[in-house]
Amino acid sequence: MIAIIDYGMGNLRSVQKAFEAVGADAVVTSQPQAILDADSVVLPGVGAFKDCMDNLDRLGLIDVVHKSIQSGKPFLGICLGLQLLFEQSIEFGTVAGLGILPGKVMRFHLDDPSLKVPHMGWNTLNINKPSPLFESADAHPYYYFVHSYYVVPDNPDMVATTTEYGIEFVSGIQHDNIHAFQFHPEKSQTQGLAMLEKFARLN
Repeated sequence: MIAIIDYGMGNLRSVQKAFEAVGADAVVTSQPQAILDADSVVLPGVGAFKDCMDNLDRLGLIDVVHKSIQSGKPFLGICLGLQLLFEQSIEFGTVAGLGILPGKVMRFHLDDPSLKVPHMGWNTLNINKPSPLFESADAHPYYYFVHSYYVVPDNPDMVATTTEYGIEFVSGIQHDNIHAFQFHPEKSQTQGLAMLEKFARLN
């Protein structure tokens, strides 16, 4: 069973429906024990970084996220769920994140006036390291993005994918059992569903 962490924000049902579409058993839950008992865990995210951290704290889920990752079970972060894994974000001032991965979250400041922020729409990935989630994927697969901030990991070895949007930014990381991406696989049609199906099979 895949637990999709419910902290009161985000596109939870669409993530659940995407997993169900590929035959995976997924439940949206804020119950700590259900998350800890799950075979895999997903941290989705849409909204402001601080609000998400506040909600995770209020619901007693910060320690649950840490324990889930420490257990070694497959863990997937989506969009803000990637950013929250890092030490801090500069969104509306400096805000502490989960601190699971070293690095920070920065805002796009682009020289090209034709490139709007937020970065919204389809874009391609450069796959930097082999990943079971991209087996048989196109050489430069397209995924759907909606974001104004991007992660800057301290450790380049964890960078799984990058994407070009005025700058080359990190669009995905893989570190031990953690897989986390800036794009939305649940909104990315065939390629996104294929990636979620591969994640569901990791355990």
